[in-house]
Amino acid sequence: MMATQQTQRLAKLLIAPSIMLLLAWMIVPLAMTAWYSLLDYNLLNPGRAFVGLANYAYFLGNPGFLSSLGNTLLLVGAVLAITSGLGVLAALLLDEVFIGRSLVRLMLIAPFFIMPTVSALIWKNLLMHPVSGVLAWLWQLFGLTPVDWFTQYPMLSIILIVAWQWLPFSVLILLTALQSMDQEQQEAAFMDGAGALNRFWYLTLPHLARPLTIVILIEAIYLLTVFAEIYVTTNGGPGMQSTTLAYLIYQQALLQYDVGTASAGGLVAVVLANIAAFLLIHVVGKNLET
Repeated sequence: MMATQQTQRLAKLLIAPSIMLLLAWMIVPLAMTAWYSLLDYNLLNPGRAFVGLANYAYFLGNPGFLSSLGNTLLLVGAVLAITSGLGVLAALLLDEVFIGRSLVRLMLIAPFFIMPTVSALIWKNLLMHPVSGVLAWLWQLFGLTPVDWFTQYPMLSIILIVAWQWLPFSVLILLTALQSMDQEQQEAAFMDGAGALNRFWYLTLPHLARPLTIVILIEAIYLLTVFAEIYVTTNGGPGMQSTTLAYLIYQQALLQYDVGTASAGGLVAVVLANIAAFLLIHVVGKNLET
């Protein structure tokens, strides 16, 4: 018993420096952001007057706040729906044996390893360009007028780009889960006369419930901070049509040099992200318990 207690004390002592460093790494920037959010701090003005909660009131009262919040929720919800639905379908197809399966898997996973800025440039200049893009060529091939995607459908364009990036992640997780599935249950259901749809609904889908919730949780946390794709393609426009909460904070901080309001917006975003994470973790926890 004594040796066990000494071992536990030694373990706590050894990990204490890393925990303290991690806490300092997180708490110090957060504390500075909270302090700046209470100041009238603009990089173009030398003064830093204390204004209390005025920055929060200004940010929440900004006409672009509700619009950017709606765009953020739309982006997260649409990408999660696309990656979850197509992820299940792609994982089911890749779980089958066919010629060239390894090559198809490699090609499907490749977008996940491309930097967001590079993938946004690829979609902007090679695929969705209204004059020289591949989609414009296809439209003209069928006698249709090419679409200026980033002007006519800016939010849809961002959703497609981000979904293309995150689909491989969903496929990887779900394919791994499929390969761990008990095949004896599938064979027994097949011998009992269950069709493919029934086997999927009653056996495969319940088996994929846990990995699906994990995919949704991880993707949602990262999707709340999407920035590079918007910056490279639409710059939040036209107007506010593709401005998300993260991009609105960037505009306040680095375009209007309003550090105080941007800090307030950053803390608002942190609170909203934590609420979303809490709800998603609660859903995952309930799923794991069942």
